[in-house]
Formats: sequence, structure tokens, C-alpha cells
Amino acid sequence: MPLYNRRPELPPILPPAPLGLADLLGRVRQALQQQLADSYWVVAEVAELTVPRFAGAHCYLTLTEQTTDGRGVPVKAQARATLWSQRYQQLAPAFERHTGQPLRPGLKLLLRVQVRFHEQYGLSLDVVAIDPSYTVGELALLRLRTLRLLEEKGLLERQKLLTLPLAPQRLAVISSPTAAGFQDFVQQLDEAPFDFAVTLFPAMMQGDEAPASIRAALDGVRARRSQFDAVVLIRGGGSRTDLLAFDEYGLAAAVGAFPLPVLTGIGHERDEALVDLTAHRSLKTPTAVAAFLVERLARLEAALLGYGEQVVALARRQLSQRHARLDQLSGRSRYAAHRQVDAAREALHQRARQAAQGPREQLRQLGQHLVRFRHQLPRAARRALAREQRGLRQRGRALLGRFIRHHRRRREDVLRRRFRLQLALERHLHRAELRLCQLTGIKEQRIVRQAPAKPTTDNR
Repeated sequence: MPLYNRRPELPPILPPAPLGLADLLGRVRQALQQQLADSYWVVAEVAELTVPRFAGAHCYLTLTEQTTDGRGVPVKAQARATLWSQRYQQLAPAFERHTGQPLRPGLKLLLRVQVRFHEQYGLSLDVVAIDPSYTVGELALLRLRTLRLLEEKGLLERQKLLTLPLAPQRLAVISSPTAAGFQDFVQQLDEAPFDFAVTLFPAMMQGDEAPASIRAALDGVRARRSQFDAVVLIRGGGSRTDLLAFDEYGLAAAVGAFPLPVLTGIGHERDEALVDLTAHRSLKTPTAVAAFLVERLARLEAALLGYGEQVVALARRQLSQRHARLDQLSGRSRYAAHRQVDAAREALHQRARQAAQGPREQLRQLGQHLVRFRHQLPRAARRALAREQRGLRQRGRALLGRFIRHHRRRREDVLRRRFRLQLALERHLHRAELRLCQLTGIKEQRIVRQAPAKPTTDNR
């Protein structure tokens, strides 16, 4: 077996010398400064926001983004960002002026940031600019999506299909009890000549809790919906930020699906909120809602008065027409009555003649019958008399037989009674004799007892 030369032994590779943490993080900072540009435009959502509490303080943000990696696995990116005091005082008012709302969590922003790395605090972003037009576009897109969803579910037209009563006077009002708009609304109704029954369902009308509070008030109205004609949702004027609650999908859907007509007077001056689009009718201010209700009742009253005048005029025309028609019918009825009287008189004369002829004929026939009866009457009388005599004899014989039987029974009955009387008399006499004998014997005994004893003679 051949032998091979052995490999030459290499000197061992020594590991690099360890670095300190500060040195390593310093190299990371230098690498980031060399590789990254001065600033970048970044799209991110504000997860957390710490607003400065005093002048000169800074604003701290937590930016996030939900995305997926190359394999489709969800990845959540997150970074800390800082708005230094001077930039915050410039950017925050400008952002609120353009978008109508302040910086808050949940907004999607387009920011220009600088990447900063500090050995002690780690990676962070310094915000140097904010593009408000991007956020306005995002809000408009969100509003458009909500509007399309409401349209797909038919909630934009459902309230329009409800019929608002002609005289809506029982009102369920959803508003803040301390709001000036509510006070103006009530004052406007009080000054009207009509009577309104207003029931307040208090709710928060701005802020993050406003949609849930208004939905709770709607639920309260729904439980008593038979007591109301319509629902009035009002609030005073405010900025666009204050009116964002009325673009919330849940609130707009609840208004669109409500079983009673909903009138809105939210106090906006330009764009309509989504609640206005799903409501039965939207007006600009609470005072406009009150004016609409008062004007509706006024129009109804004017219409009723007009209808009343029309009814009176129509009744008068119909009465005059009916009077003319009545006069015409009266003349016709008199003419027809005269004709009927003449016809009846003629018919009466004819019937009188017929009636006179009929009795004469009947009298003649009755005279003929009477002649025949006069010849037949003696024979019929003799036959009837013979029948009556035979019947009388039969009844006499029957009566005699009955009398004989009755007399026999009466005689037998008298004999029985006589025998019974004699027997009773004899018994009575016998008892009397016995009683007399008894009385006589008793009397003799008493006499014997009462008689004195005779003296005995002395035979000497």
C-alpha cells in the first residue's frame, strides 16, 4: 500500500477580539448613517400617542404596520417616533387645520422621518414632516367604504321608505341635555302655536364614546316606539372633528334600520355625515328641525282649513243642485200623482160597475137557489123531524134504563143504610139498658148500705 505525504499543519485561526457593547452599537450607528438617506417618507398607523402636557414638552408616538413577508406570514412592524417640541407646535395645528381632527391613535399617517440610533436608547424615528392630504384621503376612502357597505345592505333607503306622520307631535329627542342646540330646539317648539310632547333620551354627542351612547339611546326609544311618532337626533354646531362620531358605521346602520322615522339636525355646515344619509330626513341645525316640524303642522293646518272651505263650497253647490233636483222631482211627482189619481179613479169606476154587476148576478143565482131550497125544505124538515123523533125515542129508552138502574142502586143503598141504622140503634139501646141496669144495681146497693140495722127482739 503506498504511503501519502501528510498535510502540512496550518496555524490555528484565532477568534476576533471581543467588542464592547458600546463599540458594537457605535458601529451599528455608523453603518446606519453611511447606508441610509437623510430622511424617508413612511406610511404607518399611530398605535400610541403621548401628547405634551406642558409647553416645551415633546410628543412621543408608537408607529405600527401590519404586513406579510415573502412567505405570506403576517408580520407586525413597530417603531418609536418622536415629534420634538418645536416641530410639534408647527405640525400638529397644521394637521388639525387640514384634516379637521387632531393627531390621535388609529390614524394612518404619511410622515417624513429620520432614522436615529442611540447606543443607550436604541432605534427611533424623528418626525420632521407630516402630509395631511394623505390622511384626508384615507378618511375619505374609509367614509366611501362605509357608504358602499351601507348601500349594499340597503340602509341608505330604508328610512326613506318609512312614512312620516302628517302631524308628528310625539317626539323622542336624542341629544345632550346641556347642549345649546337642544335648548334652541325646545324653545322653538314652545314658541310655536302647536303642542309637542318632547321626551329626551340623553346621550353623548361627541368623542369616542358618542356612537355607543347614541345607539344606547336608540335602543331606549325602540323599547317605547309605540309612544312616539318620530325620533329627532340633534346637536349644536362643531368642528369636523366633533362630527366624526356621526360617520361611524354602527351608528349609521342603527339609524338606517330604526323602525321609526329619524330626523337629524347635527349642526354641520358643509358635508353631510353618514347618519344624515341613512336618516329619513336631514336638516342643518336643531332649529331647522324644529322649524320643519312646526312648518309641517302649519301646512297641515292650512291644508285642513283649505279642505274645510272646499268641503263647505262643495256642500253648498251640492245642496243647490239637490234643491233644484228636488224641485224638478217634486213637479214630476205631482204630475205623476195626478196621473195615478186619474187612473185610480177610472179603475175605481170600472171596478164599481163590475162590483155592481157581480152582486146582481149573485142575487139572481141566490134567488134561484132559494126557490129550489123552498121546495126542498119541507121534505128535508120532515126527514130531519123523523130522525130527531127516532133519536129522541132512543135517548128516552136509554134514559129510562139508566133511571131504573140508578133507582135500583139508590134503593139498595137506602136499604143498606136503614139496616145499618137499625143495627146501630139496637146496639145503642142495648148499651143504654146495660148502663141503666148497672146504675140501678149500684143505687140499690147504696140504699142497702145506708139503711139502719133492725133491732133484734129479745125472746125472754
